[in-house]
Amino acid sequence: MYAVVKSGGKQYRVEEGTVFVVDRLNAEQGDKITLEPVMFRGDDVVVSAKELEKIKIEATVTEHLRGEKIKVFKYKAKKGYSRRSGHRAELTKLEVTSLGGGSKKAAPKKAAAKKEEPKAEAAVETAPDEKATEKAPAKTGTAAKPAAKKPAAKKPAAKKPAAKADDKTEDKPKKAPAKKPAAKKEDDN
Repeated sequence: MYAVVKSGGKQYRVEEGTVFVVDRLNAEQGDKITLEPVMFRGDDVVVSAKELEKIKIEATVTEHLRGEKIKVFKYKAKKGYSRRSGHRAELTKLEVTSLGGGSKKAAPKKAAAKKEEPKAEAAVETAPDEKATEKAPAKTGTAAKPAAKKPAAKKPAAKKPAAKADDKTEDKPKKAPAKKPAAKKEDDN
């Protein structure tokens, strides 16, 4: 039985009793901490987030230490540029004390009970009136939907009656101006 846990953006494979080093944690020496599992392998492989919430992986802080010094040297040829610096990582040593999981058999029963309840409520809420059941034909496996009404076809607009010659107040439809014939070219012969 083992687990893959996440700490400080890195993942570690751990078993019960494993001692490993992670980036510095805000915990005192001797404190128990809970690690976030990414994967758990027992009888079955557990990867889904809902099932991983039930699994607790506890570790004890053994000590705080510093890593080896890393030397950094920057140099640019023919430019007179060189820089030296170093770095020592702040680390925490952990020892895994327990890999535990919730009962796996209880969870599916609760999920099944939850699934049955919505079906019962849906049947109560969607019960149709007695009169509606008499008129409606028997339904098969698929739900019958009433046919959607199509919008009525547009009719052409009614034409206005012809304007009388005596009535000058109404606007007469404007006619397009007639095209003028092209001017004839005169020859200078």
